[in-house]
Amino acid sequence: MAQRARIHPVAKSAMQSGRASKTEWMFEWEPGEAQRADPLTGWAGSGDTAAQVRLFFPTQATAIAYAEARGIAYELEAEKPPAPAIKPKAYADNFKFGRTENWSH
Repeated sequence: MAQRARIHPVAKSAMQSGRASKTEWMFEWEPGEAQRADPLTGWAGSGDTAAQVRLFFPTQATAIAYAEARGIAYELEAEKPPAPAIKPKAYADNFKFGRTENWSH
């Protein structure tokens, strides 16, 4: 049985606030078998070592070319659109005349 792979953009870390360096794409294998609890330690694991492999590519096209050159079936996850920009607010806006929003307190 041939395994499938998943190609998706790399998510930014929790410590990253900007949108820079979001150009990398990750190639990872889908799990080949379900995880099971180890009888001695109770930790979850499996015998599928391909699930530990993650390859990084600079563009989506190079990741797809890698999979197609090796005859690997893949699922492409589209890039999410950027979140809308947050409108900056000031504390004084809570008390301005002609306010259309509800009071928060």
